[in-house]
Amino acid sequence: MIIVDTALAKRAEEGRPVRVGLIGAGFMGRGIANQIVNSVPGMALVAISNRNVAGARRAYDEAGAGAGAGAGDLVEVTTQDALEDAIRAGKPAITGDAMLLARADNIDVLIEATGAIGFSAEVVLEAIAHGNHMVLMNAELDGTVGAILKHKADRAGVILTGCDGDQPGVQMNLWRFVKSIGLTPLVCGNIKGLQDPYRNPTTQEAFAKQWGQKPHMVTSFADGSKISFEQAIVANATGMSVSKRGMIGRDHRGHVDELTKIYDIDALKAAGGIVDYVVGSQPGPGIYVLGTLEDPKQRHYLNLYKLGEGPLYSFYTPYHLCHFEVPLSAARVALFGDVVMAPAGAPRVEVVATAKTDLKAGDTLDGIGWYMTYGEAENADVARAERLLPMGVAEGCRLRHDVPRDRTLTYDDVELPEGRLIDRLRAEQDAHFHARGG
Repeated sequence: MIIVDTALAKRAEEGRPVRVGLIGAGFMGRGIANQIVNSVPGMALVAISNRNVAGARRAYDEAGAGAGAGAGDLVEVTTQDALEDAIRAGKPAITGDAMLLARADNIDVLIEATGAIGFSAEVVLEAIAHGNHMVLMNAELDGTVGAILKHKADRAGVILTGCDGDQPGVQMNLWRFVKSIGLTPLVCGNIKGLQDPYRNPTTQEAFAKQWGQKPHMVTSFADGSKISFEQAIVANATGMSVSKRGMIGRDHRGHVDELTKIYDIDALKAAGGIVDYVVGSQPGPGIYVLGTLEDPKQRHYLNLYKLGEGPLYSFYTPYHLCHFEVPLSAARVALFGDVVMAPAGAPRVEVVATAKTDLKAGDTLDGIGWYMTYGEAENADVARAERLLPMGVAEGCRLRHDVPRDRTLTYDDVELPEGRLIDRLRAEQDAHFHARGG
């Protein structure tokens, strides 16, 4: 942050703002738009795409950068040339076609904030093909096919990264810090307020309405699917694993510092570090990283600095500020080529689909955060050996037979829809990394 804000200030002084394109203008996308327009000198939100273009217009209007900023300033575009002309003229552009942003020549970095999987995969591939860097606010896509997308991006010389602000990015920043001062991180953890795999859009409707969010999105937080994706992408970026399917997930109402006495350090070392979460801990809703240090001289200093005697030491961030920090990710990419987080190679942890209720033969599975399944984090080697069905491909699959509640689904339980990009990417990912021993 110290480097980023200085660099952005310099770009502002020079009149050369980092040009950002935003894909998705939902609840989080509107927050990102407002943040860039009003709070990030040295950055310009040059275009927003949204499938319903009225949503893109709303995002600019709420940020005070729509027609109210000057009659005719906001330009709706439907062609590539019109988009490029608007950006060159300094006029904010809106469109219903995300591919225009993915192909743009005059955008420095894209932010993807749709939360979709199949659609977002298409946009990411198009951006990679046209040499455009992208920040993903989309753990579901990353946790499903992030490894193969990262491979394609690397091959094209394009940066594809997760984001600051959301808990995975906050964990990665702290993980990097802990490593940078000489400790070995052994746990990357997420702090939750609620965990109930049987929540659904009906049970979460009132809460969603209160905060202006979609019930299925809120449900994905409550039923564990979201945290499973979040911790999976942390594992894939750090090389960590899970200690069991679904993670440990303790109910711990004390402070995260107390976890240093609860985890088995020998088991953590044997695993090479794990991702996990706790429910109800303080300081919520933040994150924690537990690390160790072998040097007795340095352990003496850590004790002096009030981190205790070890062998585990607690580091934490007491908050995650989501859209407030996402523009900083775009700046890190555009100004320094710095990746916030991305798969380090073959997937280490997958998110697999588990029945939320008794399912019947012939049922067509609904999506993440709906009524039929919840996601659980599982080690990738187990998921591959048992042919477990990834949560990110479950939607639209038709059941071959009955499946009881709480049983994890397999590929053998379902018929896949034909012709889906996500299935082709999964096959390519499995073939690419399996052939290399992943």
